[in-house]
Amino acid sequence: MIGDVLTSSILFEALKEKYPNAELHYVLNKHTYPVVEHNPFIDEFLFVTPEIEKSKVAFYGFLKTIRHKNYDAVIDVYSKYSSNLMTLFSGAKLKISKRKWYTSIIYNHNYTDQKVKKTKAGLAIENRIQLLEPLHIKTSKLYKPKIHLTNKEITESKVFLQQSGIDLNKPIYMIGVLGSGMNKTYPFEYMAKVIDVIASESKGQILFNYIPKQENNAKQIFDLCSAEAQNQIYFKVFGNSLRDFLAITHHCKALIGNEGGAINMAKAINIPTFTIFSPWIKKEVWSSFEDDVQNVSVHLKDFKPHFFKNKDTRQLKAHWKTLYSEFEPDLLQAKLKKFVSS
Repeated sequence: MIGDVLTSSILFEALKEKYPNAELHYVLNKHTYPVVEHNPFIDEFLFVTPEIEKSKVAFYGFLKTIRHKNYDAVIDVYSKYSSNLMTLFSGAKLKISKRKWYTSIIYNHNYTDQKVKKTKAGLAIENRIQLLEPLHIKTSKLYKPKIHLTNKEITESKVFLQQSGIDLNKPIYMIGVLGSGMNKTYPFEYMAKVIDVIASESKGQILFNYIPKQENNAKQIFDLCSAEAQNQIYFKVFGNSLRDFLAITHHCKALIGNEGGAINMAKAINIPTFTIFSPWIKKEVWSSFEDDVQNVSVHLKDFKPHFFKNKDTRQLKAHWKTLYSEFEPDLLQAKLKKFVSS
């Protein structure tokens, strides 16, 4: 996932600081590359393509490519079946991963995820940083994911917005109207009310973040918005690629919407965010660098903690619809108004 790839990219900055002459490679799914493109701390990318994922022959060829790289160390952030095989084929002497019941067979350093965050960076970052300890990197520095846009991308997106009728002298809000799945998407009628508040409070210009195959769902949310809000929404103004989206968001005052990749990307280009968490996602893991000013988030647990007593993630996920229905827009309205007006 995009958020995972972006968050894991902090490891390269920390490694380069400690070992500036080290050669660092990143194995990732090809579609996530745009969030780490132009990253100065990564020397080479190895892409897992759909063809590699679907074909055992192609995957074996990829494993042989890894073998020929002669790695000294491998850090496996997720320890899944495919990455276990990559680690084994690497031939590296130092093999690091998160602890699972079988990982001691494959890896010589295994780490258990922390459950309580210690810093404003959040658990997603803290649990990755601890994977560097076998490489003698134990730091209290808070590494923040960064996305590196080019001047050309920023200029071209500015021209695109102007040609689309956007006034760059007035506030622009990017709305993450849809999550990566319906169980991570704030109910459409609730999201419409959120957008109504943004329109009323800011009088700004509103853009929707969606991809073409999501247009019907995005349009349903648009249709549920008030007439006032609809007049402020530029529904057809969106990026045709992930890098386009990033460059457009660079010109926005804030990104507001569902927790996920878009929120993480906005933070990585220093755009303020207002995050609406899915009830089954752990806020303490992904609520990184929040200060209730620049980055703000809301979770049903903040308002109705009794729903979460003695419930694990599996149980919460099974009842995501019911929990979302309890997460009414009125609960977050005060925080949202304060964020938009700041």
